[in-house]
Amino acid sequence: MSKDSSHKRIRTVVITGSTRGIGKEMARGFAQKGWQVAGCSRSPADLEKLSTELGPEHLFDVVDVSDDLSVKAFAEQVVKTHGSPDLLVNNAALMNDPAPLWEIPAAEFDRLTAVNINGIANMIRHFTGPMISQGTGVIVNLSSGWGRSTSSDVAPYCATKWAVEGLTAALAQELPGDLAAVSLNPGVIDTDMLRQCWGDAAANCEKPAEWARNAVPFLEQLSAKDNGRQLSAP
Repeated sequence: MSKDSSHKRIRTVVITGSTRGIGKEMARGFAQKGWQVAGCSRSPADLEKLSTELGPEHLFDVVDVSDDLSVKAFAEQVVKTHGSPDLLVNNAALMNDPAPLWEIPAAEFDRLTAVNINGIANMIRHFTGPMISQGTGVIVNLSSGWGRSTSSDVAPYCATKWAVEGLTAALAQELPGDLAAVSLNPGVIDTDMLRQCWGDAAANCEKPAEWARNAVPFLEQLSAKDNGRQLSAP
């Protein structure tokens, strides 16, 4: 793994959904703080732009987190080139078009569960082993205010984020004592996902770059002592 001039090990963060919204701003924020960033999304063009911006010491690749084999290949590449991650941030998620549950098409519901639940499980499946071998690591699964409460017309999204909370709590009980898993409610941020629900009213909310200025230092400080906590971003 890369080392800086003082031979201190450079930490690595893996971020899914790293080319939009808070994922992109987290990638920028961690890179600015000297972390090696390994990011993924489904957009080759956006990944190329972010890779060019942040530099060759970081790794970005096209990955569909709902595809276990795609995640497996990405994890193997990350571990080979950057070592086991110190921090895994499962950020990638989809939102349903607002509607009563009975009007949500099956294909749309299935796509949300495939990305928002299975995608997190796939990342955990292929990165936790190396983290255990390394003897350190924190897994942060992005939840939502709608993972701890509910609203009408977003039942599929609520279902997936409540699932994230349960999955994370159980995972925390399974990990060895030197690792941690936490769920994180990022708050209400002006992203494409929020605009899908709120329209132009989302413009009144905090911007992703502003959010990341506080969230990245907060995430940097997480450790094994935080295992199992339900956290909210500052």
